[in-house]
Amino acid sequence: MLERLQPCSGARHRRKRVGRGPGSGHRKTSGRGIKGQGKRSAGNETNRHFEGGQMPLARRLPKRGFTNPSRETVEIVNVGVLRGFEAGARIDAQALFARGLVRGSGEPIKLLGNGDAPQGVTVVVQRVSESARRKIEEAGGKVEIVA
Repeated sequence: MLERLQPCSGARHRRKRVGRGPGSGHRKTSGRGIKGQGKRSAGNETNRHFEGGQMPLARRLPKRGFTNPSRETVEIVNVGVLRGFEAGARIDAQALFARGLVRGSGEPIKLLGNGDAPQGVTVVVQRVSESARRKIEEAGGKVEIVA
């Protein structure tokens, strides 16, 4: 029965033979219409934002705000999420990445003071807030700053 399979009628179209005169069924303009940009040989070589000569949306909207080119991004870790580490643990970038607490993008890690600090851990980060440092040291831990 497989040899009798065929597409439904109307499912397959004949190839459009463009530019072959009025006998092709596409008349003299080959389906391109009369005059204008689309009629030319390079008529559809415009970029994605081109709006046919109309003022583009990106130029109609007002400019707003400021993007700081020298902005430095940091990965943020709160003291409260370190509760899962056991006492005496050394918490560095690899340990945080292994637990899924940082993305591991190579950006500096900053420790913030939201939450309760675990007992007696050593945290190795690039930056630390004053409240986070105080909480870690009150819990018997230590904060090391690396470059």
